[in-house]
Amino acid sequence: MDESPRLRPLSRAEARNLDLRAVRELGLPTLVLMENAGRSAARWFLEDWLSQGKGNLTDHKVLILCGPGSNGGDGGVMARWLDLAGVLVRVAWVSGPVPRLPAGDAAIQRDALAKAGFDQQDWVLPEDNAKLAKSLSWCTWVVDALLGTGLTRPIDGAFRTAVEMINDSGKPVYALDLPSGLDADTGEPLGVALRATATATFVAPKLACQYKEAEEYLGEVAVLPIGLPYALLEDYIEED
Repeated sequence: MDESPRLRPLSRAEARNLDLRAVRELGLPTLVLMENAGRSAARWFLEDWLSQGKGNLTDHKVLILCGPGSNGGDGGVMARWLDLAGVLVRVAWVSGPVPRLPAGDAAIQRDALAKAGFDQQDWVLPEDNAKLAKSLSWCTWVVDALLGTGLTRPIDGAFRTAVEMINDSGKPVYALDLPSGLDADTGEPLGVALRATATATFVAPKLACQYKEAEEYLGEVAVLPIGLPYALLEDYIEED
């Protein structure tokens, strides 16, 4: 995972701006960036986490919880790569309390999984809390692709209950970009946050990663590349 220069921690706005520049200045489709993110996340998960446990990859059952936005799309990509490696995967697209299907690139990922016959469901919380509880009993790992770095307001209601259920389950959590509920800039939980075993953050560490108080939520952190070229990254390279 050393394919990118070492970058300084980025704010929520800086990380978002890098994505926008990749599209605007280079013409890179966001779908390509999503594919690269999901594939990088799957690779680290397979090589450094699932392969370190007892048994074979096929012994693992991974529950991937996807929100309706781009973080959920990253989870959808990851599902395909885990399936290709022989891992048993269940995908849930989560919204609540008002049903909300994925849009944009995330919708493309959901449709691809549906056409490929994945074990995939649409959950609306809190009415589907029982399905969450059943799947938490079923799985050996949870992949958190719910909210990512974009969250700016406290988690409450149905999503707060879901986060608490996952934390209380004791199942290891693999978070994409940041654990759901953790503020990308301050490293503080927005009401409540998932406690991850490992966090795959993309392009560069986020400001949250520099705070010791955030360690209990982040777990082990890896910075994973998504194919952005040096020309976009040079202004953020960490000085020695």
